[in-house]
Amino acid sequence: MPDTPRLPGLKSAEADWLVRAALAVGAERGFPPLAVAVIDVAGEVIALRRADGGMPMTSRIAVAKARTALYALKPSGLIDLPGGIVDGIQHLYRGDFVPWAGGVLVTDGELILGAAGASGAHAVEDEEAVRTAVQRWQESRSADGPE
Repeated sequence: MPDTPRLPGLKSAEADWLVRAALAVGAERGFPPLAVAVIDVAGEVIALRRADGGMPMTSRIAVAKARTALYALKPSGLIDLPGGIVDGIQHLYRGDFVPWAGGVLVTDGELILGAAGASGAHAVEDEEAVRTAVQRWQESRSADGPE
């Protein structure tokens, strides 16, 4: 079906690359086992993987952090809202709103392609893993030139 339209954004191979890169960053830096999720611009999971030994709940938290970044259009750790507002947003998004570090946007310049989230280490380490993976991915795209 070559004429089937698709949403703009990440391809599955790119999402897989980002997940592998974030897991590698976590391993390089000695973080506890991470779960890493990459979502598309509709907030749906493209890729999700949990490192060996990771807690099962980290997979859902990684997805929620990625969605939080996408919903807020900024890293999940930069969201600073009063508890009552967070509770209301949690209700609206059925628990998929986690205003803690660990979710970042995946961009091409000013264009949002999706988001990535991680869970399993300290929140700042989760964010470091996905932020570094996204930076490495962006650098690799720049080195390869335009598609």
